[in-house]
Amino acid sequence: MEMQWPLILFTLFMAWSAGVFGTAAVLALAGGGKRVQMPALVTSVVLLAVGGIAVFFHLEHWDRIFNGFGNPTSGITQELIAIVLMAAVMVVYFVYLRKPEPVVPRWLAVAAIVVSVALVVVMSHSYNMAARPAWDSPLLWLAYLGNAALFGPLTVTLLAAIFPAAEGGSEGAPATAPTEAVARAGSVLATSGVVGAVANAVLSVAWGASVVMSAASFTEVGLYWDPTHPNYPIANPAEAANILSGEASFLFWIGVVVIGCAVPVVCAVLGRRKGAPAVPLAGVGLACAIVGAVCLRMVFYSAGASVFMFY
Repeated sequence: MEMQWPLILFTLFMAWSAGVFGTAAVLALAGGGKRVQMPALVTSVVLLAVGGIAVFFHLEHWDRIFNGFGNPTSGITQELIAIVLMAAVMVVYFVYLRKPEPVVPRWLAVAAIVVSVALVVVMSHSYNMAARPAWDSPLLWLAYLGNAALFGPLTVTLLAAIFPAAEGGSEGAPATAPTEAVARAGSVLATSGVVGAVANAVLSVAWGASVVMSAASFTEVGLYWDPTHPNYPIANPAEAANILSGEASFLFWIGVVVIGCAVPVVCAVLGRRKGAPAVPLAGVGLACAIVGAVCLRMVFYSAGASVFMFY
């Protein structure tokens, strides 16, 4: 199947936005990083908007998109509902951050985490199709959630460095003041980074294994009845399993496993060491995470062989 770049960018930015928002909410629950909350919220909103714009380029007649919203079971309708819910929670989050004492209540932080997870799951579920065996697995939800769990801590770590006062105590306190909030936020981000990196690695590889096993859903059953493609097989098992051989092999083993999984894990583990250059490591880890996430989505489309003719 050909690459659908608007959808690759849509799912990438949605997962990224959810990861940043969810990480900010985790920090709020831990009571640290109070003033990095606003930069994180703005970043999440921007990423959500970019992803929403990207999806329009997938539609040949985007002005007809509202026709699909009449069906509540369609993927695009469910994605819109999830995006609207997340945007609503973001608005409430913004209101609390604009108060004289910008404290996010626990119930709102929990709501932010829930809608962030829900957005990624709903977005991923839209691609579960029985007619495309390589796509029809809940492991895809987990792989995209792994992406979000990796993007979030790395991005917020960089934001905390760009806005150093965000981790200070009072307004007039030095940005480097060794307050309890600083230590707590740093610890939460470092731990979240390791957990997210490991989760992303495990879930991405698990999804890759499911793609390989999906080849068992194919069999040689003859050629197309379409007179314009008389020599095309109806279903090609090799196309479904080309994660091990063929054009998707390099993308998966080098792009996803090595660059997108192994390097962020190393960066996250090294970042937890005392005196480690956390910001450069987070930058390298985030760059590699983005490359790996894009490669994973390219493999996703490369392995999207269809058996729709049997349905």
